[in-house]
Amino acid sequence: MSVNQAFEFPQELRELTEKNVEQARATYGQFMDAMMQGAGIWMAAMPSNDLTSRCKIVQEGATRFAKQNTDACFALASELANAKDIQDVLSIQSRYARTQMQTYVSQAQEFGRLMTEVTQSTQVKS
Repeated sequence: MSVNQAFEFPQELRELTEKNVEQARATYGQFMDAMMQGAGIWMAAMPSNDLTSRCKIVQEGATRFAKQNTDACFALASELANAKDIQDVLSIQSRYARTQMQTYVSQAQEFGRLMTEVTQSTQVKS
């Protein structure tokens, strides 16, 4: 046996981890569905006006960003669960960090634009 032999994660461990990730994803999906249903009921109870409709647009954007980011996290967890060795783990994490930083910048710009629109529309009405 070579001393420099690379460590590899056992297939059984990767399969178990992937199964747990999928269970967590399903549970989180149920939670988010319930939360969205509650938010929908709450927004429906709000008085219907221009500000409310603009706030709803901001809420929908924030929810969309949260879903995108959560999906990316679960995709990361699935990839990590299937990593064969430490080199795979490091490569996956590095790629995820680069991609998510770009995503966060884009989301922050869009969210800022949405908030500016709401603020400006509120000031014009005042």
